[in-house]
Amino acid sequence: MSDIIQLLPDHVANQIAAGEVVQRPASVVKELLENAIDAEATSIKLILKDSGKTLVQVIDNGKGMSATDARLSFERHATSKIRSADDLFSLHTKGFRGEALASIAAIAHVELKSKQDADELGTLIAIEGSEIKTQEVTVTPTGTSIAVKHLFFNIPARRNFLKSNTVELRHIIDEFHRVALAHPNIAFAMYHNGSELFNLHDSNYRQRVVHIFGTKTNEKLVPVEETTEVLKISGFVGKPQFAKKTKSEQFFFVNNRFIKSPYLNHAINAAFDGLIKDGHHPIYFLNLTVDPKSIDINIHPTKTEIKFDDEHTLYAILRSSVKHSLGQFNIAPVLDFEYDTNLDTPYNYKDKGAQTPTVEVDRDYNPFREERSFGKQTTAFKKQTPNNWDSLYVGLESKGTRDAQDFSQVEFESEPENVSLFGDQSSHDTAQSTYQFQNKYIISTIKSGMLMIDQHRAHQRILYEGLLKSMTVKEAVSQQLLFPLQLHFTRAELTILKQLQSDLEATGFVFSSIDEKQVEITGLPINVPDSEVSIILEQLIGDVEQEVPDSHFSATDLLAKSMAKSLAIKTGQSLSNLEQEHLVNSLFACKEPSVSPTNRATFITLTIDEVDRKFM
Repeated sequence: MSDIIQLLPDHVANQIAAGEVVQRPASVVKELLENAIDAEATSIKLILKDSGKTLVQVIDNGKGMSATDARLSFERHATSKIRSADDLFSLHTKGFRGEALASIAAIAHVELKSKQDADELGTLIAIEGSEIKTQEVTVTPTGTSIAVKHLFFNIPARRNFLKSNTVELRHIIDEFHRVALAHPNIAFAMYHNGSELFNLHDSNYRQRVVHIFGTKTNEKLVPVEETTEVLKISGFVGKPQFAKKTKSEQFFFVNNRFIKSPYLNHAINAAFDGLIKDGHHPIYFLNLTVDPKSIDINIHPTKTEIKFDDEHTLYAILRSSVKHSLGQFNIAPVLDFEYDTNLDTPYNYKDKGAQTPTVEVDRDYNPFREERSFGKQTTAFKKQTPNNWDSLYVGLESKGTRDAQDFSQVEFESEPENVSLFGDQSSHDTAQSTYQFQNKYIISTIKSGMLMIDQHRAHQRILYEGLLKSMTVKEAVSQQLLFPLQLHFTRAELTILKQLQSDLEATGFVFSSIDEKQVEITGLPINVPDSEVSIILEQLIGDVEQEVPDSHFSATDLLAKSMAKSLAIKTGQSLSNLEQEHLVNSLFACKEPSVSPTNRATFITLTIDEVDRKFM
């Protein structure tokens, strides 16, 4: 029998490795930005076309590469970051595997220009599918410029798997945020299809956070600083009142490397326990500095997972540090039973000096002195007995008799009638057909037994179908606001709102302006209170980020689902008999009354036989 095991060619091995390293254009952006940082660049530009599908280009002013290094960088397991296995436990660079450029070159057209400061000319290398097309000398500034064109050109299945440009751009922005936040001392710029999305100058950490997520973020931040023998913590957490329903603004960095750690995230949630509502997530931007020998980064090709030597100690330090910061800046409530609020000095009295109070005394005052007046004398304690007091009752009997005879002719004002829009309430209550159980379920009787309806899910279904109809069939009705609402969002969130603006206007929202910093709303749907607008839009943005719609119809459908979930009556809300019946009738008037918009059951039925079996 002949031998059947053979070594794979390099270009095939590179394509296989690319499946782990390069999943979408955002993966290419991450690898190229990290290479630029390792090259000690102080200014990095990211240029995109068609959300990275056509072009991803990164230009840096780092130390550059020689002609030999430029050619060798596209080989597998070729790297300048480590020399031996021991270096894996003392990493100070972003990359160390030596697979990124080889994997990218295997599935795209790559053009590299690089020059060192000491050289007069640089090197140009063009590669298509791991095959070197040209290598020549060129004029280029100091640093490196690498352009990745036509991603997945030789793997049509992977290219068809990519999402829409909007979704892919959102993933790229996420990666850009992670790298830019970890290195505030480096200037970053990002351009997409010729327009500038970000232009971040070198700054401190707080300014970098504010420049990325908007000026309103500054008032949300609480600084966290702690230094121990095991761990150094620096960064910010958000105030509890600004907690969000999504995890979009949660960033952990270990030695300037973005990581994902559910265990450490639980420590932050434990520190905020009792301060934020259920279903909300705290905001944090935290840098953890640990000994490189105490962590293992070589877990996953994306290098976002890290193993720690002593996770329990890190958990305890992180939790206590965040709680200390919240208490230090009076964010967490404190019970002080000896505190007297009457001793607080008003703010407008802080610059006023103390003054001696003036007291005026009436020395002639005598409470026992009689008061006299000319022509008439009165005494404070004089008793006056009215004369002929019994005359007040003379003739009362006859008057009462006479009045009693006239009562039949007296017209009294009738009491106002309580006219109800729904008819007589008392007669309606006697024929009550619904009952609310635990302010969560509505129980109604049917011929075959009993019906139990989840009021929150049922109302979601009713609102969902009504919103879909208003967005697709008829024009919605808006109520104009006396004073416009001004809401602040991040650039990524504003991008999502601009995409959904037409759908939101179809439901009744009226936008006067959407700029780079805020949204101004002048009209709302008739059933939406102005106090709930920010909650509804934040919920909508979170749902869009999580479910990532690709088509216009799915975006409309997602918008209706999100608004229905925000506006539906909540569990624990008490309903009157009329409201219960109206909810039941409206539910069974829907096209799909049996399931909520998220395909969960809205009601269950219990037949008489099932009830009888419970008593056997």
